[in-house]
Amino acid sequence: MDRRSGARRSLKRKLEEEDITENRHGCNHQKLDLPPISPNSIEIKQDLTSEITSRVNVLMNSFSWSRTHRTSAKVASHFLSDLAKNEEMVSKIVDSGAVPALVLQLQSPPEDGVVSKTLEYEVEKGCAFALGLLAFKPEYQQLIVDAGALPHIVALLKRHKNSCKSRSVHGAIRRAADAITNLAHENSNIKSLLRIEGAIPPLVELLESSDLKVQRAAAGALRTLAFKNDENKNLIVECNALPALVLMLLTDDPAIHYEAVGVIGNLVHSSPHIKKEVLAAGALQPVIGLLRSSCCESQREAALLLGQFAAADSDCKVHIVQRGAVPPLIEMLQSSDTQLREMAAFALGRLAQDSHNQAGIVQCGGLLPLLKLLESKNGSLQHNAAFALYGLADNEDNVATVIKIGGVQKLQEGDFIVQSYVSTFLALSHVSYCSNFFHAICQVLDHLLDLMRVADRAVQRRIALSLAHLCSPEHQRRIFIDSNGLELLLELLGSSGIKHQQAGSMALYKMASKVSTQSPVDAAPPSPTPQVYLGEQYVNNSTLSDVTFLVEGRRFYAHRICLLASSDAFRAMFDGGYREKDAKDIEIPNIQWNVFELMMRYIYTGSVNVSLDIAQDLLRAADQYLLEGLKRLCECTIAQDVSVENVTLMYELSEAFNAMSLRHSCILFILEQFDDISSKPWYPSLIQRILPEIQDYFERVLTKPYSPETPQQ
Repeated sequence: MDRRSGARRSLKRKLEEEDITENRHGCNHQKLDLPPISPNSIEIKQDLTSEITSRVNVLMNSFSWSRTHRTSAKVASHFLSDLAKNEEMVSKIVDSGAVPALVLQLQSPPEDGVVSKTLEYEVEKGCAFALGLLAFKPEYQQLIVDAGALPHIVALLKRHKNSCKSRSVHGAIRRAADAITNLAHENSNIKSLLRIEGAIPPLVELLESSDLKVQRAAAGALRTLAFKNDENKNLIVECNALPALVLMLLTDDPAIHYEAVGVIGNLVHSSPHIKKEVLAAGALQPVIGLLRSSCCESQREAALLLGQFAAADSDCKVHIVQRGAVPPLIEMLQSSDTQLREMAAFALGRLAQDSHNQAGIVQCGGLLPLLKLLESKNGSLQHNAAFALYGLADNEDNVATVIKIGGVQKLQEGDFIVQSYVSTFLALSHVSYCSNFFHAICQVLDHLLDLMRVADRAVQRRIALSLAHLCSPEHQRRIFIDSNGLELLLELLGSSGIKHQQAGSMALYKMASKVSTQSPVDAAPPSPTPQVYLGEQYVNNSTLSDVTFLVEGRRFYAHRICLLASSDAFRAMFDGGYREKDAKDIEIPNIQWNVFELMMRYIYTGSVNVSLDIAQDLLRAADQYLLEGLKRLCECTIAQDVSVENVTLMYELSEAFNAMSLRHSCILFILEQFDDISSKPWYPSLIQRILPEIQDYFERVLTKPYSPETPQQ
C-alpha cells in the first residue's frame, strides 16, 4: 500500500487551511478578489495573464532590502500563491515565468550596509509557499529544481540555527519543508538530490522544534524522502531521528502523530534492519496506543505498521498481542471506514500466523467480524480477512468455535472475488482436518472447479495455480486430469512470459512433491523368469563355468544358467539363433573390463555399489543387456549429480538409453531450479522440447490409484 496517497490528497488542503489560520493571527497579505474563471472568459484571462506577468516582473526587479521592494515582493508572492491554489491557474503562472522569479526571492537580498531587514522571512515564506503549490503538479517538479530552488529551500531549513524563533522564521521553515514534500513526491531523482543538498539533517533537527506546525511539516518532508529510497532511509536513521519520532507518537495532536507514524512506516518498509532499530527505540507501545487515536488516518497507519512489525519474527508477533493490540484491532474491523477495516484485517492476519496468538484472537471476538468481512465486495478486504481466517483455522482449538458460529456456512456461501476465494479455500483446508468438514470442503472445491471451466483463461490459470499448492493428494486427479488443470499449468510453463513460466514451474513442482517418492510406473518390470543369484563367490570363477567372455583381451568366466535368468538379452543370446549359442568364448566389444565386471557382479548378486565415475558407462551396458534393475541403480547415482550446467546433457542421456527414472529426475530438477535455469539461453528450447514428457509424467503419476498410506515426499 502506498502510504503517501492519503497524505498527498490532504496536503494541499492543509496548506490552504494553515494559510487562513495565519491570516487570523495578523499575518495578513493582500487578499485577492478574483472572479470565477471559465474557458469563455477571454477578457478575464487576458487581464489575469497581464496581472501575473506584472507580479512576476515585480519579483524580478525588487531584490533588495528597501521597504518598497520588500513590500512589493511580499504582495507579489502572496498574489501568486493565492492564485496557485486554483489548479487551473498553475500552468498560466508557470508559463508567465514565475518560477525563476520565485526562486530568486527565496534568497536574502544583498546586505550592502543595510541597518534593518524589512519583512525578513516574509517574502521567502511566500515564495516557498507558491513554489510548493506549483510543485503539486508533477510536470513542474523538475522545472523548479532546474531553476536552482533546492539549495535555497535547504538554506531556509537551516535558518532556525541562527535566527530568533519568531513566527515569520517558523513560517518560512514550514513552507520550505512543505515545498520539499511536494517537489519530492514520487520523484526518486529529486529525493536523492535533496539528500545530496543536505536537506535531511536539518529536517531531523526540526522534529524537535518548539513550533508544532514546523514539527509536522518536517515529518511530512521526511516521510516523502523516506518512501522507497534506501539511502534516504538510512541517513534519516543515522541522523538519530528515531527518538524524536517516538516522542511525536506520544503527542495528543493527531496531526503530529499521524506524520510521525507515516515516517516510521516508510522507514521500516522493506528494511528489516531499520525495523529492528525502530523496535529497539521503543516505538512498539506508542504505535499500539495509536490504534485508539481519534484520528482514523493515524489508526490506519498504526495498524499497517503493526502488520509490518509482525513480519519481523515470531517473538514480535507475540509481544504485539501481549501489549494489548488485539482488542482495538478487532474494534477497527467493525469501523465504517473501509481502509481502516482492511488494515486491521491485515495486521490480524499477520498476527494470526503465530500459533501462540490464534486462540487469543478468537477469544477476544475476532472470528465473527473477520467472517463478516468476507461479505464485502472489496477484493483486498476479502483477501486480508481470508488470510487472517487461514491462520486462525490452523489452530485445532478454534475448530469448535468455527462450527458454533456457523463459520463453515459463511465460507461455503460467500460471494467471493476469485483471488479471495483461493485464500478462503486455504482457510477451509485447515479447518477440513476435522472430519465434520469433509462435505464442506468438497462444496468449495466444486465451485472452484466450476470457475476453472467457465471463467476467462486468466482466472482459470490462477485457480489451477492455487489448487496445485493447496489441494490434498486425493483431489489431484480430479482437479488436474479430469478438470484439465494440468493443461492450464503446462500452458503457463510453455508461455513466453517469465512470470507465467515461474508460476507454472513452481505449481508443477509442488504437485510432484505430493505424489509418492517412487511412482510404480518407474519401477523395473518383473523378470518373466525367477531370478537366480549364484552369489559373490562365483563371479569370474572357472568352477563349473560353461561360457567365457573375452573383454579387452581378458577372459571372464560365467555360467549360462545365471545369465539366462538375468535378462531377455542373454536369453536371446543363448536360446536364440545367434552364433553365441554354442560358442565357448564370446567376445564383448565396446565395454571396458571394469564396467563388464561390475555388470556381471550385479547379475550374480542382485546388488552393487555404483560410483559416479562409472555410472554412465554402466548405464549404457545395462541398457544394452536389458538389465532394468541395474539401470535404476545407475540412474539414481547419475541423478544425484544433475546440475544447472549439465541438466541438458543428463536429459539427453536419459533419452538415449530410455532411462525413465533419470528423465523424471531431470524434469523435477528443471521445475525446482527454475530461477537459475530460466536465465540460460538454451532454456526456451529445452522447455518446449520436454513439455510432452512433463505432461506424460504427470498424467501417469496422477492417474495411479491414491492410497492414504502412500509415503509422501
